[in-house]
Amino acid sequence: MYALVEIKGKQYKAEKGAVLKVDKFNNETGDKVEFDSVLLISGEGDTKVGAPYVEGAKVTAVVKSNVKDPKVKVFKFKRRKGYKRTQGHRQNYTLLTVEEILGA
Repeated sequence: MYALVEIKGKQYKAEKGAVLKVDKFNNETGDKVEFDSVLLISGEGDTKVGAPYVEGAKVTAVVKSNVKDPKVKVFKFKRRKGYKRTQGHRQNYTLLTVEEILGA
């Protein structure tokens, strides 16, 4: 059984026990999070598609940890002008472990 869930404007495929890498939440490790914005539930031969969301459906997850991606270097350069700029960026993410998918 799996569900398509919308979390912070992005869609993720959630299966029981799966780890989702989503944009950062301000929750502590071990906190439970529930998502009501379930777009689709599929499993055991039937599929429920929401318009836009499936009524009564819910996905429960636990915050595993808050992590950062490796650094991405941004380098700007214009030849013969003496213009060089280097900038780095590390995106923050939250790892969620899906515990349960409830579908009505």
